[in-house]
Amino acid sequence: MTADIDLTALLRRVEVLEAEADIRRIQARYMFLCDTPNPEFGVADDMERIDRIMQLYTEDAVWEGVGEYYDNQFGRAVGAAAIRKHFEGFWGGKTDPALILNCHYLTSEQIHVHDGGTTADGQWVHMQPWLFSDGKALLRSSRLNNTFRKEPDGTWKITRTRTENVFVAPLSATWASDYPSKSVLMKP
Repeated sequence: MTADIDLTALLRRVEVLEAEADIRRIQARYMFLCDTPNPEFGVADDMERIDRIMQLYTEDAVWEGVGEYYDNQFGRAVGAAAIRKHFEGFWGGKTDPALILNCHYLTSEQIHVHDGGTTADGQWVHMQPWLFSDGKALLRSSRLNNTFRKEPDGTWKITRTRTENVFVAPLSATWASDYPSKSVLMKP
């Protein structure tokens, strides 16, 4: 290194890398908490799962499904209370048949930090197998175009989850032969 190092530029580069890492962790945590069975140790029920998911969102956040397949299936929820209600409808014990397996796989990541390191957007492709208690199974893939904001306390939070269908493909009822009824991975 030379004596001509621009410390301000170097600091900005470090801040962008830290923001990208924080955003990556938030997005991965969201997907982790959405998996079934829930792998988060110590979560007593789905309402606690939803509480932990909601900690990742700003009060003014938006959650929306867009495009010809997801517009009608997922709709749009504006604000933390509406997003909570969306998740309660999904996990509130009201689904029949019950979802017994779901795991999110994220790929094709792009994260862009803006506005001096206070806002960001990220794009991912994700894929997830679904298995229901009646044996129905499918493979779903979506594109995510999400936004994030750095809160005054320095914590990054999700301001928008926007998901668009890539495809839904049926799987045979026997595609998964062995899977857990509960996760014990995170047990101390």
